[in-house]
Amino acid sequence: MPEIEGQAAEAPASAGPGAVRFSMPSPVGLLGFELRAGRITAVRYRPERRGPRAFVPFDEVDDGSEFLEELFGRISEYFAGVRRRLEVDWDLEPSGFSGFARRVLKETAKIPYGRTRTYRDVAAAAGQPDAYRLVLATLIENPLPVVIPCHRVTTNKSGIGSYIGGRDAKRWLLDMEKRAAKELAGAS
Repeated sequence: MPEIEGQAAEAPASAGPGAVRFSMPSPVGLLGFELRAGRITAVRYRPERRGPRAFVPFDEVDDGSEFLEELFGRISEYFAGVRRRLEVDWDLEPSGFSGFARRVLKETAKIPYGRTRTYRDVAAAAGQPDAYRLVLATLIENPLPVVIPCHRVTTNKSGIGSYIGGRDAKRWLLDMEKRAAKELAGAS
């Protein structure tokens, strides 16, 4: 993807130096994205709660590069069920997550499109099989929902579990991916 260039002047002051924040509508509600140096550093559900203009509407951001257009296109394609992988760079550094929490997020990022894993599965993959409650605590604070698909982590075969964007958003994402994966399998 192209690098973001010259965004600091466009970024709201609260975004920090060299960062840009924008919001975009999605089928699961308004989402806010923070980017630094061509990497996504935060995704927020209901970004309007962070104050007026904390996240500028996408159509008002003009960063002088093709990066945001490309990113917006990829996210839109994902929500339409035609893109299985966002293929974007992300950075956990600003989140302050470390150790086990980072391992949880990295293992969650590996869950294939249209599939799910349990909290216990993720805990085991992250090296602490009995720490499934810590997995839940980490994922409910996921700084990059959708990008790191924590909606794919469920309680067990019969329950979907909690989600940072709410259960309705989690159900919508799981159903959309399941439907799109089934269509892809049928087309093969």
